[in-house]
Amino acid sequence: MAYEKTEWVPLTGLGRMVQSGEIKSIDEALASGKPIKEPEIVDAFLPDLVDEVLDINMVQRMTDSGRRVKFRAVVVVGNHDGYIGFGQGKDSQVGDAIKKAIVNAKTHVIKVKRGCGSWECGCVHPHSIPMQVTGVAGSVKVTLKPAPQGIGLVTGDIGKKVLDLAGIRDVWAQTQGQTRTTINYAKATFNALKATNMIRLGGKE
Repeated sequence: MAYEKTEWVPLTGLGRMVQSGEIKSIDEALASGKPIKEPEIVDAFLPDLVDEVLDINMVQRMTDSGRRVKFRAVVVVGNHDGYIGFGQGKDSQVGDAIKKAIVNAKTHVIKVKRGCGSWECGCVHPHSIPMQVTGVAGSVKVTLKPAPQGIGLVTGDIGKKVLDLAGIRDVWAQTQGQTRTTINYAKATFNALKATNMIRLGGKE
């Protein structure tokens, strides 16, 4: 979803390092250890990032002045090539809730470690994941297993959207819990992908 862009004036140290050219890639930004608090940092390095609205829910809350209604949007952003972000946003207007969710997703972008950990395949192409990983969110648990080329994304629709945006082409997924809860299903899948960064290939932790 496009939104109006203005000239970026960095408000954080990381943002200033990006604008000055001291940090030259999204990998350097992620490795800096500094939290990404400005979506423009991600825009600078991943201009091909696309977003997918997974869910929009109406949230009602009772206050002293009466019932307040807001919309909660759940969004994933990715470039189909190893980078994915998950975010949520709330607002009284649907469009603004989506915009907030997109910004939130961009500030939570991660790099996904891809590979081919399937004994049935053994190729050198990064079409799957290097090894089995698990992610949990609420009551939902998602386990992703490496799959050989041509298998595709063996999971539900929400899981497919998240994995596709991350650039995963083949994977087996096992789910437990209330997978009808879109937000937890998507976040558990995202957390499983996040767990690929804990992998140290070559036998080192």
